[in-house]
Amino acid sequence: MKKACKSSGIGGQAVLEGIMMKNQEVYSIGVRRPDGEIEVNLSTHEGIGNKKLKKIPIIRGVINFVDSLVLGMKCLTFSASFYDEEEGQPSKADMALQKVFKDKAEKIVMGVTVAFSIVMAIAIFMILPYYLADILREYIVSDTVLAIAEGAIRLLLFIGYVLLISRMKDIQRVFQYHGAEHKCINCIEKGLELKVENVRISSKHHKRCGTSFMLIVMVISIIFFIFIRVDSPILRVVYRVALVPVIAGVSYEFIRFAGNTDNIIVRILSIPGMWLQALTTKEPDDDMIEVAIAAVEAVFDWQTYQGRDLEEEVSAEALPEEESKTEVQPEEEAKPEEEAEKKELDEFQDIEDILEAKE
Repeated sequence: MKKACKSSGIGGQAVLEGIMMKNQEVYSIGVRRPDGEIEVNLSTHEGIGNKKLKKIPIIRGVINFVDSLVLGMKCLTFSASFYDEEEGQPSKADMALQKVFKDKAEKIVMGVTVAFSIVMAIAIFMILPYYLADILREYIVSDTVLAIAEGAIRLLLFIGYVLLISRMKDIQRVFQYHGAEHKCINCIEKGLELKVENVRISSKHHKRCGTSFMLIVMVISIIFFIFIRVDSPILRVVYRVALVPVIAGVSYEFIRFAGNTDNIIVRILSIPGMWLQALTTKEPDDDMIEVAIAAVEAVFDWQTYQGRDLEEEVSAEALPEEESKTEVQPEEEAKPEEEAEKKELDEFQDIEDILEAKE
């Protein structure tokens, strides 16, 4: 087994019968078509904002969040196109939009859909918890306790939502593809060759997951609302809406830091998010893993990333007998830094084993 590598920086999303993998501006969508073949579509997505804005902490988190929604919706639409049962005639609304906006009709519809999704998410997971917690105000005097209660209600709403949609057959398969996405990234970052056998044994939990991001958003919101207090009920609602981008930006910075750091403190802080991933990731079958591998290899040179030399990996059996006979050299004494790193990796593997056992 090769030495574990640093964070690959790649990310992805499960779609209908497939996976989207993104490496900087380049992304691929791997889909298992109804005929059983794998189709991979390669494209680019620069997103909103310029490169300077994308380097500013907090702001880059907001930009990344919006970009993820837009790209995610686009990829879901693409994957769903393979499974349309029938190509019906366009509706009057579709024809009207096409007539008014012409080539920009699709982008307009996508923008409206994303905007509506954001509004609904804020209403359900930010505003509704506030009003539900406010019912307890006549029983609870402490604003701090109320803020914690509001956060707990927000978390329960999110878990309830996930449990509700997970009963749908299509969503169950999406969660399996979500697991395949994580397994591929973990396989690469653990220094293993990207093949079905290695992906299968890799963990389906990952610190940079969107599920963990949602949990961090809820925790950060509790902290913000404990310290930011106003007397007016209307202003409380306004503040909750206005602070959503800031909360998302701060949460993104934590997830980004966690994905590039492997010390014991970060691992402990990441455990709740990885527990929550038990709801949104399921064990994939080998067909799903094959789709994930195809999507990854379309955008990411994992062999170069791992520092693999394919010529050195040729087995001794494939070489002439005289070339395969090499003198065994004594192992060098492990350096203290390498021993410490190995200990940290072993501790992280123990955490992953505990997570798998709890499922």
